[in-house]
Amino acid sequence: MIEKWRLTLLDIHAWAPRELKFALESFWDGKSSAEDLQKVAADLRSAIWKQMSEAGIKYIPSNTFSYYDQVLDTTAMLGAVPARYNWNGGEIGFDVYFSMARGNAAVPAMEMTKWFDTNYHYIVPELAPETKFSYASHKAVSEFKEAKAVSIFFQLSFKILNYLSPMQLGVETVPVIVGPVSYLLLSKPSKGVEKSFSLLSLLPKILPVYKEVISELKAAGATWIQFDEPMLVMDLESHKLQAFTEAYAELESTLSGLNVLVETYFADIPAEAFKTLTGLKGVTAYGFDLVRGTKTLDLIKGGFPHGKYLFAGVVDGRNIWANDLAASLSTLQELEGIVGKDKLVVSTSSSLLHTAVDLVNEPKLDKEIKSWLAFAAQKVVEVNALAKALAGQKDEAFFSSNAAAQASRKSSPRVTNEAVQKAAAALKGSDHRRATNVSARLDAQQKKLNLPVLPTTTIGSFPQTIELRRVRREYKAKKISEEVYVNAIKEEISKVVKLQEELDIDVLVHGEPERNDMVEYFGEQLSGFAFTANGWVQSYGSRCVKPPIIYGDGMLTGPVTILNWSFVRNDQPRFETCYQIALAMKDEVEDLEKAGINVIQIDEAALREGLPLRKSEHAFYLGMGCPLLQDHQCRCPGHYPVFREGVKYGAGIGPGVYDIHSPRIPSAEEIADRIQQDACSARNQHLVGEPWTVVSRLASTLR
Repeated sequence: MIEKWRLTLLDIHAWAPRELKFALESFWDGKSSAEDLQKVAADLRSAIWKQMSEAGIKYIPSNTFSYYDQVLDTTAMLGAVPARYNWNGGEIGFDVYFSMARGNAAVPAMEMTKWFDTNYHYIVPELAPETKFSYASHKAVSEFKEAKAVSIFFQLSFKILNYLSPMQLGVETVPVIVGPVSYLLLSKPSKGVEKSFSLLSLLPKILPVYKEVISELKAAGATWIQFDEPMLVMDLESHKLQAFTEAYAELESTLSGLNVLVETYFADIPAEAFKTLTGLKGVTAYGFDLVRGTKTLDLIKGGFPHGKYLFAGVVDGRNIWANDLAASLSTLQELEGIVGKDKLVVSTSSSLLHTAVDLVNEPKLDKEIKSWLAFAAQKVVEVNALAKALAGQKDEAFFSSNAAAQASRKSSPRVTNEAVQKAAAALKGSDHRRATNVSARLDAQQKKLNLPVLPTTTIGSFPQTIELRRVRREYKAKKISEEVYVNAIKEEISKVVKLQEELDIDVLVHGEPERNDMVEYFGEQLSGFAFTANGWVQSYGSRCVKPPIIYGDGMLTGPVTILNWSFVRNDQPRFETCYQIALAMKDEVEDLEKAGINVIQIDEAALREGLPLRKSEHAFYLGMGCPLLQDHQCRCPGHYPVFREGVKYGAGIGPGVYDIHSPRIPSAEEIADRIQQDACSARNQHLVGEPWTVVSRLASTLR
């Protein structure tokens, strides 16, 4: 085990998304048992822990592997199960756990929403004043013990011979738990509870469970524990910051004897939150994202607590670009002078859940572009290399190769397209403003389309059937001709259009049978995009996506969604990349209008997830996407909770009332109830006019 330098990884769950996906879906389909699923999961965890240990990682995390979601795991740990799942106490099993995540025949799933500004989703806890908490899932302790039992072989070096020692030593991990305050702030009041209910009022009720978990981990031999408190990077009122102080003061005696790391990520931590964090009782280490949180460096320089550990997140856990090792080493050396050599830990900026697994799985990826990249496995190497360099054992060849790749990327003509650069630079202020007001456009659309008061549509995508996937696979493998492929696509379009006509849907869609992943398909039509074969990333549960890589100037899914669902180039501001994509879309929309298309849907499903965590940056972000498409009659579905909270908006809204994330089929009454609630809320606040668009597969029932 490497002991001469300190290094860590925040998370390893992302290293096997596809294997877990297949095991989960087999279990859900009744094709395998719970024991089979648990065996697959245990094998995956064991392999990953071994790999981390053999790579020299000192602080290896446990309890980061989830069957569905880390926040749901915490809900299970706390026994905070909504009453509708009829849980009667005891250890929470798969039946209750997956019912909360996916619903069942009798009751709906819990709400799912985006994890901060990422494409990962978490299951939102539902809490009420009467919620009872109890220690109901021992997963954190079980996985810590499991890691200690893992057999690993260490390579011992001698002057003449290298050989594998038969010593079998367990892996001592750092258990990771969602912190108590962030957990409550990420929750929502249960149905029927007043929206004004203070979730933080439940803090005294959940802390006893946290104490039980901590005590068990100590008894099992844990020496470190990590609490993820990502809410500290948000704009928090003083009473919410005070809750952190109160929570860790209450936990202090239980934490005694442990090294305690509180981890933050995804953004700069505000000055007041930094002051709160570094003043927490019982905490010995603080983790910061120094990739997206560059201003945090100034706070650290301005005053870091003496004798505390700094976990410096200098390797990007959310993107796939190779680290600029020379720049990161310079940052680390500066930090070393502030906190001390023995208190500085090299780390990833965030969980590796958000990046792809291993470049080894990409044999067909363009060699030049591949040299610019680092997936999760390569990030382990980067963290290790930086830690060794900091300790005076710099791998000169590795650093030299990295510098050459950085220079290649900066100078490559594939990255810069002069025509695209000129088009983006030529944008004027008027290009970002619509020529007509909303009411005039709505009137014109209604005269043209003559839609009923409550029109229906299905968003756009119909299922990618087994037959469709087979045809696409055979076409790509050149086993069938283009003519056969196109005819198969046309046949599928005819089927879904006929189905919508039979259901009396008002605005028909063609079902998008020709595309694979929503962003990947459109990215394939643009320059400046690269595509992986196995760059899968978990989105939620067993759902994995394969984001394209934006490496150069690109010339269709909305521009903001393409941006947020891709691995985005980091050599220019994100808004510039967004404008380039929007310009390409503007041309596409104009062509569709000329072809006689009356309704154009631009999917901005990822609009919310890219929203900056700092409120001061919201206005700029929200203004950067659709304005370039202003001259066209496009209607983008809104993110309804935003409008419920009082945002002024005069255009139509299409409330999505059918949960496509759950296999459960809701009743017509449930959907009608949702429509009534949303309509009443919107009209009471004078937010929207007509017509509304209802997203439903039960159109004829709702009429």
